[in-house]
Amino acid sequence: MPELVFANGLLDSDMDGVPDRDEIEVYETNPNSGDTDGDGYSDWLELNTGYSPLEARPVKLAESDFDQDGLVDSLELKFKTKIKNKDSDGDGYDDGQEVYGGFDPLQNSGAKLQKRIDISLYSQKLFYFLGGVMMYDYPVSSGLFDTTPRGKFSIQNKHPKAWSSYGLWMPYWMAITPDGRYGIHELPIWPSGYREGEDHLGAPASHGCVRVGTEAAEKIYNLTEVGTEVNIY
Repeated sequence: MPELVFANGLLDSDMDGVPDRDEIEVYETNPNSGDTDGDGYSDWLELNTGYSPLEARPVKLAESDFDQDGLVDSLELKFKTKIKNKDSDGDGYDDGQEVYGGFDPLQNSGAKLQKRIDISLYSQKLFYFLGGVMMYDYPVSSGLFDTTPRGKFSIQNKHPKAWSSYGLWMPYWMAITPDGRYGIHELPIWPSGYREGEDHLGAPASHGCVRVGTEAAEKIYNLTEVGTEVNIY
């Protein structure tokens, strides 16, 4: 009788450190081969160093899109979709289409993924979550002298180019307090055309709002609906 080998208490037929169950159900690697892609590195080593165990060329999971569905393999693992199947729920839409459209790629019912924005005043960063998965993180500038409010808020309204009482434009404005006093917006622009520098990001610099870089602000604005949860801590 062959000797059975176990990893973490689970059967590991190829003795590569990755249980058969995970090889089949999660990573879609070969449970009978310790080196699925034949590149000389074990599946366990590649997974634990962030590389794809399915591609012989050295490519990171965060860069590999094995099934060409528009969703990189690292995100497929987080959303629990299939790395080798473009359409995990069989609804006719690729996983990438669904995720970036805000839909659950595991349900063919048109269910939406919950969106959330977290802002850390300590690290001066904005984190964008979709379905509990952290999709993006960007440096921000919060208020000087601890003027940015902490707590649980939600997006109250949006405007592509709002005017501030301080005499400047706030592109991609998203109010987070009912009175509209505080919000998230792109680096401000003065009437002269001067824009606040990107070098100010990463440290408090505003009157209390949360400023985001140019490309990041537009992306977050387009992805976020009124009512989206915002947590500032």
